[in-house]
Amino acid sequence: MAFKKRFFLKGIISVLLIVGVLICYRISSLSHLPKPYGHPYIPLPSHTYVPLANDFPYGFDVSTQAVIVPQSEPYWITIYYPAFQAEVQITYKPVKNDRRLLHSYVEDAYQLCMKHQIRASSIESDILQLSNGITATFITIKGQVPTPFQFYTTDGVYHFLRAAVYFSTSQENDYLAPIIEFIRVDMLHLLNTLHWKHS
Repeated sequence: MAFKKRFFLKGIISVLLIVGVLICYRISSLSHLPKPYGHPYIPLPSHTYVPLANDFPYGFDVSTQAVIVPQSEPYWITIYYPAFQAEVQITYKPVKNDRRLLHSYVEDAYQLCMKHQIRASSIESDILQLSNGITATFITIKGQVPTPFQFYTTDGVYHFLRAAVYFSTSQENDYLAPIIEFIRVDMLHLLNTLHWKHS
């Protein structure tokens, strides 16, 4: 009886050892490579637009994905994208046919842009000649910055309009790249449909 018990125990131990060796062999043969870096898929709506409502000295088409929030200054608005936690701050200033005033507005626009220089990997400025005859300065700020692009435009005599895109999220700009591009398309459409109403 003791012999049978000892033989049975040896058999169980042998089986467990064989199973253990097979498990160790299988684990050691697996390739432990890091998973590729990626971001979750962000579904984006199609680009559709409606004319900006209200009696402003400017007009343009605005995305149907956004809501217009008035600001405290006259003719200043925020174009807010609730789904993206993003906003485009539009500031408007009358030029009053004053070259020095216009120069100060342009200087302020560049100063506000340069505040992001510490965190930016690059700042690129492009002059856009738009289909509506308007010229705009479009500034792209690359890197981990809260405002990936800004622009300003003026007729040089009466109107000055500046816009800056901001994200109120802690996500990195690499993750936000599809949303940034979506809003960039909207802003280019805004510029191409921009027109001045009052002198």
